[in-house]
Amino acid sequence: MTGLETIDKVKRALLAMQRHSWEQGVAAQAFLELGEREIVILMAKEAVLRQREDGRLAVVGSNHAVTDPAANGEPVLYAAKVTGEPQLREAVERMLGYLLHHAPRAEDGTLYHITTRPQVWIDSMYMAPPFLAVAGHPGEAVRQIEGFRARLWHPEAHLYAHIWDEGEGAFVRAAHWGVGNGWAAAGMARVIAALPPEMDRARARLIGYVRELLDGCLAHVRPGGLFHDVIDDPGTFVETNLSQMLAYTIYRGLHEGWLEGTYRAHADRMRQATHAQVDEYGLVKGVCSAPRFDRPGTAPEGQAFCLLMEAAYGRTQL
Repeated sequence: MTGLETIDKVKRALLAMQRHSWEQGVAAQAFLELGEREIVILMAKEAVLRQREDGRLAVVGSNHAVTDPAANGEPVLYAAKVTGEPQLREAVERMLGYLLHHAPRAEDGTLYHITTRPQVWIDSMYMAPPFLAVAGHPGEAVRQIEGFRARLWHPEAHLYAHIWDEGEGAFVRAAHWGVGNGWAAAGMARVIAALPPEMDRARARLIGYVRELLDGCLAHVRPGGLFHDVIDDPGTFVETNLSQMLAYTIYRGLHEGWLEGTYRAHADRMRQATHAQVDEYGLVKGVCSAPRFDRPGTAPEGQAFCLLMEAAYGRTQL
């Protein structure tokens, strides 16, 4: 398949998949970065259709997610701007209000990831801060990143742990989960792009965080360009999505001028490795698999990050 054929097949496979709140959000973000205006508007409208009274967008099934619904915030904000429809703007404000005023959080304001336990998950690094930044609250976006980092960053490993329980004062899962570290890298990259000029110091700090994380991950990349599901545990299965997430992050950093060109070879190798995982139907195989994310398979987020990676790669070719 040619590059365009691959992208088209990956798009169709993604649209065929069932999606929870964060999956709807990251899929809509992928179409937004690809310039697919009408699809973004349609997906935003569906997210609003399934908005809870408290403001959380695209909630399907379990009502326990705190930050996951915010992944839909940027696409809904975009749709509100281009259509001028007041109900879309109102939906954005309700989602924002939930994050700022009503979502459960630690004493220092760091958001919990679920409603049922006082837990901080690295997944939240991608779900909430980018929306906060583009919705006019960049200082809060950075504050959330610092809160997640304070609990989950492992300075010796240069990697993030997965889940911290604030009530227990201990890790629920200390493992350096690959996709979790991908969420962190890609989430910070999105925030870096959204910070205003007067926040240059914070921007420089986040760039340093991303570089540290990239270097921590790349120390464990396999010869073929993929990683283990737990990055530093070779006993776990080989996984596809982290390579897409890191390639996306690197291509964004190269295009925006905050990463050195030496990272390009890593991104190109990871991109090539992930392309080899796309089957005849456009399914990205070997990603940390929905619905339990405990084995290799397929997942909406794996499809979406293939598209996000391609969008970011394309910008580096202009």
